[in-house]
Amino acid sequence: MTPHPDPDRAARPTVVVLTADGVAPPSTLEEIRDLADVRECTADTLADALPGAEVLLLWDFFSEALASAWHAADSLRWVHVAAAGVDKLLFDELRDSDVLVTNARGVFDGPIAEYVLACVLAHDKLLHQTEALQRSGVWHRRETTRVAGRRALVVGTGGIGRATARLLRAVGLDVAGAGRRPRDDDEDFGRVLDSARLVDHLGDVDHLVMVAPLTEATRGMLGPAELAALPDGAHVVNVGRGQLIDQDALTAEIAAGRLSAHLDVLVVEPLPEGDPLWTLEGAHISPHMSGDVEGWRDTLAVQFRDHLRTWLAGGEPGPAVDKSRGYVSG
Repeated sequence: MTPHPDPDRAARPTVVVLTADGVAPPSTLEEIRDLADVRECTADTLADALPGAEVLLLWDFFSEALASAWHAADSLRWVHVAAAGVDKLLFDELRDSDVLVTNARGVFDGPIAEYVLACVLAHDKLLHQTEALQRSGVWHRRETTRVAGRRALVVGTGGIGRATARLLRAVGLDVAGAGRRPRDDDEDFGRVLDSARLVDHLGDVDHLVMVAPLTEATRGMLGPAELAALPDGAHVVNVGRGQLIDQDALTAEIAAGRLSAHLDVLVVEPLPEGDPLWTLEGAHISPHMSGDVEGWRDTLAVQFRDHLRTWLAGGEPGPAVDKSRGYVSG
């Protein structure tokens, strides 16, 4: 995608904002209206809103509506997803087009890294067990695990993985990464191991953190063999996508008491009633909220407004998603 070809043109571009019932519009919507003609729509009216529009903001960031409305996208040049993951958006016609795709790169790096650190500390300092004892009125002193010196492997070397590695290293963990390009001199991870050979790198991992984007290459990457390769007592944290993990196999390992997990993302969300993960002692479930800090929607709205200003001035509106890979490369 090349920069906007004529930033001084008289005609205003048209921006479609895809939202959903019950979802507040971007807080910068009036500022966006000052810059462009805006059409608000929901999934069922997207096809009606797209003709002649050059920009689409997926404010309803988990929507898959664009695929069925693609026939109406006769002037589309840029799609911005107000989320880090783009797995719900990409489809063959979009991948094959010259439409630029950008995401909310950078917005969630720090918040999700903090969430992972909280999970690691809660696990090693037995905070969940301590609260359960309190609720039962039991005074029981125990020894906890020293975090410093424990080994963490962060699977996913993008911005969120890097922020996570920096925070975990700051409290003394020995951190490595796993990604597509192995190397020994990465500034954040030190070592980056080959994620295609993940099973070979799990034998001494205390905390396995899954932050990889969901692609055909990463779907199910933590399967029965990989889970079996983890040592007894290992702790899995998933803040990427539920489909990165064979959830049934992980559930079985937790039920056996061999592994434990903090899961912010699940294969089916919300987690169905009656699923054993609700009640297993070693499972800790949160409702896909690891990046949702106070003001996060306002931050997303400001990011798009600033990207739109850059695009209108003839610049690139943000790092492009590599549509063939499903994430921002580099």
